Amino acid sequence: MKRTLAIASSVAMVVLAGCSSQIDRKTASGSYEYLKTKEVKLLEVPSELETPTFSRDFEVPALGPKADPSLVGKSLAVRSPALVLPLVTGSHVEEGKNSATIWFDQVDDSQPLSQAIWNSLLSFLDEQGIGVDRFSPEEKVLVTDWIVIKKEIEGPWYSFTDEESEIGERFEFKLDVKPHGRSAALTVDLKDYMQTINGDVVSEVSAIEERREEVEVLNQVIGHYEYQIQLAETRRIARIRQGIQTEMGFNDDGDAAYIVEAQYDVAWPRMLLVLRKLGFDVKDLDKSNGLLFVTYNGDQGSWWNGLFSSDDKLLKKGEYRLKVARAGADRTSVTFMNNESVPFEANQVSDLYSAFVEVMSEDNLDI
Repeated sequence: MKRTLAIASSVAMVVLAGCSSQIDRKTASGSYEYLKTKEVKLLEVPSELETPTFSRDFEVPALGPKADPSLVGKSLAVRSPALVLPLVTGSHVEEGKNSATIWFDQVDDSQPLSQAIWNSLLSFLDEQGIGVDRFSPEEKVLVTDWIVIKKEIEGPWYSFTDEESEIGERFEFKLDVKPHGRSAALTVDLKDYMQTINGDVVSEVSAIEERREEVEVLNQVIGHYEYQIQLAETRRIARIRQGIQTEMGFNDDGDAAYIVEAQYDVAWPRMLLVLRKLGFDVKDLDKSNGLLFVTYNGDQGSWWNGLFSSDDKLLKKGEYRLKVARAGADRTSVTFMNNESVPFEANQVSDLYSAFVEVMSEDNLDI
C-alpha cells in the first residue's frame, strides 16, 4: 500500500511540476530572471580626466520604430520564422518585406500571367474544398470563405489526452500586376481569425502568428502552382514524344508547307527531334521567330539518305532554313527553305512529304 501511494504521489508531483500549455512549448525554457536586470549607467568620468575608450562589441542595438517592446520573456516565441518559398520558376521575394507576398514573372506565353495565377489559386481552393466569398478580377482581389481546421494539439508527454482545437480563418488575396503585364505580386492577408480550444474562443492573434498563418497558406498556393507547372510540363514532354499527324498544305503566305496537328509549343521541340532523325544538324535557332538554321550533310548514317542519293538530287548537301509558325490554335505550319529563305516549290515539298510524315508520326522519339 505504501508503495502504491508513493508511486501515485510521484506521478502527481511530475504532472504538477511539468504542466505546460501550448504557449509554453513555443517559448524559451529556463529562467526569466534577466527581465529584472536594470540597465547600467555609463561610467561618469570627471571632466579633468581623459575618458577611456569603451568597447561596443556587446552593445545591444536600439529597438526599431516598428518593434514591439512587449515581446520579451514568455511573450517572445522562439520558433523559426515563417518564410515565403519561391518555388515557381521565375518567382522571387523582396527582402525586408513583412507582408506575405511573392512575385511571379512571365515564363509561359500561352496565357496572360494574371490569368494563370488566378486559375491556379482557384484550382487550389477547389481542390482543398475552400469556398470563395468574393472574387473580382477587375479589382484584383479574392476573399475566401471560412476555412475551418479541426486538429488535436499534442499535449505534454505525461498527459493522457490531447487538446482539441478548431481554427477558423478567412484570407484575402490581392494581385498587383505591373503595367506591362509580365510581373505580378500575390499578397495574402488574414482577414478574420477564430480559434476554439476545449470550448474557449480566441478571436485575436499576434502579429507574428498572423504572418505565420498568411505565409503558411501562401506557401500552399505556391506549391500547388509549381505542381501544376510540373504536371503540364510532363504532359507536354509526353505529347512531344508521341506521333503527330501531318498533311500537305500552305502557310499564311501561301507557300507549300507541312501542316502539323499540334500546338506550336509542342511542334517546335518535336521538329528538333525529327530533323535529327532525318539527318539534319541544327546550327542555330530562333524560337521567337520560328526559324531553324540547319545543315544537311548527306551522311551515310541518315536513314533517308537513299532518298536523296538519286540522280535527281532532291536535297543536296548544304545549308537550309525552316520556318515553323502557328497555323491556328492547335496547328503548326513547317516550311522548308533554301539558305536565302526562298521556300521550296510545291513539287519538292511533295517529294519530301513521305519521309517527313513517317518520322513525324513515329512514337517515342528520343529527347
